[in-house]
Amino acid sequence: MTDQRLLLRAIFDAAVAAAHPAHILGDHLPPAPRGRVICLAAGKGAAAMAQAAEQHYLDKLKLDPQRLVGLATTRHGYGVPTRRIEVIEAGHPMPDAHGVRGAQASLDLAATATADDLLLVLLTGGGSANWILPADGITLEQKQRATKALLRSGAPIGEVNTVRKHLSRIKGGRLARAGAAAAEIVTLAISDVPRDEPSAIASGPTVPDPTTLEEARAIVARYQLDLDDAVKAALADPRNESVKPGDAAFARSRFEIIATPAQSLAAAVEVARNAGYEVIDLGADLEGEAREVAAEHARMAREARAADKKLAIISGGELTVTVRGQGRGGPNQEYALALAQHLSDLHGFAALAADTDGADGGAGEPTDPAGAIIDANTFARIRELKLDPAAYLTNNDATGFFAQTGDLLLTGPTLTNVNDVRVILV
Repeated sequence: MTDQRLLLRAIFDAAVAAAHPAHILGDHLPPAPRGRVICLAAGKGAAAMAQAAEQHYLDKLKLDPQRLVGLATTRHGYGVPTRRIEVIEAGHPMPDAHGVRGAQASLDLAATATADDLLLVLLTGGGSANWILPADGITLEQKQRATKALLRSGAPIGEVNTVRKHLSRIKGGRLARAGAAAAEIVTLAISDVPRDEPSAIASGPTVPDPTTLEEARAIVARYQLDLDDAVKAALADPRNESVKPGDAAFARSRFEIIATPAQSLAAAVEVARNAGYEVIDLGADLEGEAREVAAEHARMAREARAADKKLAIISGGELTVTVRGQGRGGPNQEYALALAQHLSDLHGFAALAADTDGADGGAGEPTDPAGAIIDANTFARIRELKLDPAAYLTNNDATGFFAQTGDLLLTGPTLTNVNDVRVILV
């Protein structure tokens, strides 16, 4: 492995470590209440957050185990051993019946909360897919088709979640409404969304939602989504409006973000600087079409190479892919493939693009690639195998391309999620 590849991986690992529940959750957990701690967690780091909560309350505070109950719904393959909090592994990015069971059981448990209890909600990215509970009149299959259409449309994640929140019985503040009869609600979240908007993290199950049914319908129209009639009817039904600011559901509710993409990006920047690189930090909120962002970053890399700079171009955020082909991949792999197309003749550079959760697109399996790494060895294999990056881009088949060059980044589940990390070393 080249020195540049080792450094790229060290930069990525630093970003992940800065947001790992085992490192960060304990300092933010509230005191034990008079009654029970009811822990409900969702997302790719849900089981790891539940495990950290158990260590805090059972081992550090010596809470009677009977006073800790809960349920963590996470992505398939992202479960970890727990003692009191049940773990359900569910579908992501495509929701499945396990997610329905986890969401319904979470709502039911929240409804048992009393004035002496604490409803502790732990959220990470991926919760929108893991907690799937379709609105009345919509089947799971119809919700799955709507999700697939949204994910293939190229819509930013905020717009995707606007639609999903209005097709759900748990998102958009509805979990808070279920548990608000008496209990205090404390939500601790690891942000995976641009600008750390609380209502967008796991589609905001415990916070007011500023988006509306009208906005959801406009998004459907803008991307010309072909949705089932039942889904269209649900988006026109006033009963499916999300919970708004001022609702009594939030009277005893507190929300705190405990890790952000910006904090993880800062950890990445520090590693690059300590390795002697000047850094251009493009921030943690980048959005846009993956191949278009890659073209702009390729231009910056060329300028740095022409100026003979030792430079690291680092960015976060969440890019999108408008899927027109039949291949496999995700936005980070597509970004890396577009870089390979634009920089095939540039010497002295290497790049990594990966999702901090360990899965970039894919089939919902724990073995899905996190992203890809490219360097001079990549281009040697491209020439040897006579591969055409443009053809693979046209088919949205970045996974197929990098599987042949041997450049897929395979990390396995990282148990957190603070969006993407992209690094170009020149």
